[in-house]
Order: sequence, then structure tokens, then C-alpha cells
Amino acid sequence: MKKISSVISLSFLVLFLLVGNVNSSQQNETRKDVSLFVVVQNGKIGFIDKTGKIVIKPQFDGLGVFSEGLCIVEIGEKFGFINKKGEIVINPQFDSVDYRGFSEGLCYVKIGGKSGKWGFIDKRGKIVINPQFDDVSYFSEGLCYVKIGGKSGKWGFIDKTGKYVINPQFDDVSYFSEELSGVKIGDKWGFIDKTGKYVINPQFDGVDYRGFTEGLCCVKISNKWGFIDKRGKIVINPQFEYVDFFSEGLCGVKIGDKWGFIDKRGKIVINPQFDDITSFSEGWSSVKIGDKWDVIDKTGKYVWNPTH
Repeated sequence: MKKISSVISLSFLVLFLLVGNVNSSQQNETRKDVSLFVVVQNGKIGFIDKTGKIVIKPQFDGLGVFSEGLCIVEIGEKFGFINKKGEIVINPQFDSVDYRGFSEGLCYVKIGGKSGKWGFIDKRGKIVINPQFDDVSYFSEGLCYVKIGGKSGKWGFIDKTGKYVINPQFDDVSYFSEELSGVKIGDKWGFIDKTGKYVINPQFDGVDYRGFTEGLCCVKISNKWGFIDKRGKIVINPQFEYVDFFSEGLCGVKIGDKWGFIDKRGKIVINPQFDDITSFSEGWSSVKIGDKWDVIDKTGKYVWNPTH
């Protein structure tokens, strides 16, 4: 896991003000609070609000995002947490942390330097699951995937007490989403439920690590991406170079070197024409053409003219 490095320069601030809410509904990213925005002054980082007013004085070497009321801060080479007043509530003491912050009341942290182990703290900074894992993710639907055994180790799932509910046995895994998790055995992916039972046998070359959204999950077969339902039935044939995930009934897909959007029938509703996209949130998506980002609605119409 990487330690936090989400430092945003002033040159990107306008973009974040414009599209900061667009990403807020993405799967496994809904914990972010986008009412505050990063500002950099004299090499130090703080927060401004939507009016541009400084609400947390630039004073930190690194910042994450607010999640469940707290934000990661870096001072020197250690990480801690502040509240929305800028007050340090968990002293900088960790060697690395989950850059996304808290999820379901817990956040994973690393103690012991580069060779250290990962565990979990609560919002008081108390260690509630002792550092013991070689790699971890965050909690989703009450479970978290963890790895033991080093680089060649296996992945399993723990609950919030640190107890294994699905023993380490998988070569790779994804988050639980809509009660299912993608798991890899050998070179194939399938899906399990929260008891560890297969509901879709391993057969795919790849799956979306974010799992199912709106009842569908993208899967890879022979270098092309399509979509399955929760029974494992292919509902949109693998045909795309790459795909995003469904949000508000639409999904970004890449054909050739351009992105467009499809509906749940696989029909293209916004023609591929963009160099990059984000998922739809509150009826808007940010799209990139060349070096310019703009915002479109679900008809593909620009909300702002491409002048940013």
C-alpha cells in the first residue's frame, strides 16, 4: 500500500472546484467529503471552501481527503488526523495510512517502517486490530481483505474484530460490493459470497476491483471487457478496450482510444469522443478532450463550454 501523496497544486484547483462533486458517488469513494478543497501556499498545504476562503491554514506537508469527519495529514514523515477545524485529533505517529481515510469507522495504518505491518485504528487513534498483515484494504460491507505470507502470500477476509471470516486462500481479491467479492485462483476470477462460497465459478480473465454496481460488474474475456449480472450471465458482450462502472444508469467505455457512454443494454448513448471521463454523479460527468476538462450531462451536452 502506498502512503498518502494526494497533494494538489493550485494549478488544478479550478478543476477540482468544477468537478469535485463528480467523483463523489464512485464505488468505494463515497466516503470523501468534497465541500473543502486543497490549497498550497509556500510549500504547505491547507483547505479552502467553495468561496475560496481559507478554512484550515496551510501548515501541513501532505493532506488526504476528509472522510467520516477526519482528514489525514502528514507532518515530517509521520501521519495523523485532523478535524474540520484543523485541530489534530490523532497525533502524527504512523509510517503510512490509507490515503482514503476512514471507512466504516476504521482506518488501516502501518507501524514499523518499510518492513512494518498493517493494522487498524478507530477514530480516537486507538489500535483495534493489531498490526500483523503484509497488505490490507479498507472495510466494505463489514469485511476487509488482508494478505499474509509476503509477496507470494494469500488473501482472505476479516471482520471488524480482526477475526478471519474467510481464510487466506486467494491469489487476488476485490472489495465486497452488493454482497459479492471477486476472487482469483490461478489465472481466473470468480465471485464469492460472505461465507466464502462460490456463487460464480472462476472463469474470467479479469474483473473490476470495485465489484458490482447497480447489479452489474465488468469482466474481461480474451482482452475485451463486458458485463455480467449476479448470476454470472453475460448481459453485455465483451467488446470494449476498457470500461468504468455503472453509475446513474450509464457507464463509460473505451473504444479504440476514445471514451463514450453506454446504457445497461450496452447501447451507446454518448458517442466515444473523449480522452478521459469520470462516472456520472448527480447527472454530470467530467470529460477531457486534449488538455481541457469540462462537464457534460446525460445527453452529452456540455454544461460549460470547453474553455477551462
